[in-house]
Amino acid sequence: MSFHEIRFPADVSRGSTGGPERRTQVVALASGHEARNQQWAESRRRYDAGTGIKDADALHAVITFFEERRGRAHGFRWKDWADYKSCAPLAVPAPADQPIGTGDGVETVFQLVKVYGAAHLPWTRTIAKPVAGTVRVAVAGIELAPVTDFAVDVTTGRVAFVSPPEVDAAVTAGFEFDVPVRFDTDVIGVDLASVRHGAIPQIPVVEIRI
Repeated sequence: MSFHEIRFPADVSRGSTGGPERRTQVVALASGHEARNQQWAESRRRYDAGTGIKDADALHAVITFFEERRGRAHGFRWKDWADYKSCAPLAVPAPADQPIGTGDGVETVFQLVKVYGAAHLPWTRTIAKPVAGTVRVAVAGIELAPVTDFAVDVTTGRVAFVSPPEVDAAVTAGFEFDVPVRFDTDVIGVDLASVRHGAIPQIPVVEIRI
């Protein structure tokens, strides 16, 4: 799959609308009860980039970005301002934010993840596109030094340790991340007169699996 390691203009995505979606089949039974079947194990995010465009210059930047991606052909990074950290959006990522594994004295590579929920049915989301320079890692509660102790592949979200964490040692991480997405259209309908008056084109963007 073709993917460009470049972020969509963050000032535009900040004003965009959208969020996670899931697919659940709901069947109404004759008794009045219902049966629900979760068809997707993972959620997927959808956004409308058009709502983030406030003027003709922003529209031009998005069209330039769209053309370079060849419409739906190539994926790219997207900053979801509602959910782009290992912690809450107004907090600062800390090395103990998210559990990413437990040491066994042998394994040196761990995947970044983010866990949603706790008590009932927590969901673990794979984080494949961390932001360079934001990843903090701890083993057994002790923060490690980047480069010296570990390296992060910002194209996959994998953390590689110089030495394997000790047996039963908790491995945790804090970070910022982007969402891997693509345009969900090959057409951007532009009406410059409408843009000047506040109307905007719809520019659908959808998360992709990495």
